[in-house]
Amino acid sequence: MDKALSKIQNFMKLEASAGLILMGVAVLAMLAANTGFAPLYDSILGANIRIGIASFEISKPALLWINDGLMAIFFFLVGLEIKREVLDGELSSFDKAVLPILAAIGGMAVPAAVFVMLNFGTPENLNGWAVPTATDIAFALGILALLGTRAPVALKVFLLAVAIIDDLGAIVIIAVFYTSDLSTNALTFSMLGFALAVGLNRMGVQKLTPYLIIGIVMWVFVLKSGVHATLAGVMIALTIPLKRKDGDKALLHRLEHGLHPWVAFLILPIFAFANAGVTLKGLSMDDLTQPLTLGIILGLFVGKQVGVLAATWIGIKSGLARLPEGVNWRHVYGVACLTGVGFTMSLFIGSLAFGADETMNAVRLGVVCGSILSGLLGFAVLRSAAQDPATKPITSN
Repeated sequence: MDKALSKIQNFMKLEASAGLILMGVAVLAMLAANTGFAPLYDSILGANIRIGIASFEISKPALLWINDGLMAIFFFLVGLEIKREVLDGELSSFDKAVLPILAAIGGMAVPAAVFVMLNFGTPENLNGWAVPTATDIAFALGILALLGTRAPVALKVFLLAVAIIDDLGAIVIIAVFYTSDLSTNALTFSMLGFALAVGLNRMGVQKLTPYLIIGIVMWVFVLKSGVHATLAGVMIALTIPLKRKDGDKALLHRLEHGLHPWVAFLILPIFAFANAGVTLKGLSMDDLTQPLTLGIILGLFVGKQVGVLAATWIGIKSGLARLPEGVNWRHVYGVACLTGVGFTMSLFIGSLAFGADETMNAVRLGVVCGSILSGLLGFAVLRSAAQDPATKPITSN
């Protein structure tokens, strides 16, 4: 138990540091987009990069290589985390998983409903309904980390579990709702690759190279199939062995440990820098109150906290779940607010919903505003809970 708790604490320290770095990178992106560096910023992201052999080629702007390629590695890591948590972690039993599952469902359903209500009269915006449903683990834990030991460890674990389930929901949403016309041939080849990787898992193969080769081939075929390419990362992650008979660390644990710093401190900051550049030139109150921007802001800031808090309350009052030890309702409300920090995942879903057209500036504006409001309120609520004499945080021995 102590070993498992130590792993969770180390994970959260890494995510918290990454969250603080993401905040800084987001500021740099906004400066780049609104200063004399804007032409250079746009030209770098728009630069075309081609990779090909003979007649077969993949040609994309740098922005899409980041969103389709680098983010596939991020989703690969997410897939590893989900598999470990479901089979051997905080989501491995019903009594552990039921509360964060309910909270995550509420935290996805209500923001989507808020967005749809505000955009019902503008059908062209409705494809963005999933933008405010996402939670950024790194950002949320980064804000929570500012409280230090004043926040109960059980509360941090609860937020982590909710965010991981939220990521799983985002994966399902992307797979079901954000795919273009399907190429059945390419999809068939990608599934053959998946079946081959499953076979390697069944044979107990613990070497990275064969999974890596299959994963790259799968990524190409998934990209060509019309399904979003990042899902190839999740699919191959699910085939990585979690256990080995000789007692040594399995490939999944080694990969997760090795990839985390690269994803947290390189891939996500690059993605944030490429996608958080909100152009403020000519911005007015009308831009903030247009249905698309307002739907995202209120979805993240209001929908998330209402959905998570209501679903948690229903779970507790119905007897399906109980509050974690040392956690009170003010803590739950603070975490509910923090789940409204969508940032990376919200921007990613927004890029799938609207592409790279001018609408994306409204999406970026909504995501940044909604995330900032959610983060500030969540921090204020949790800080007041930590200062309450009746609140006794749990500390590890």
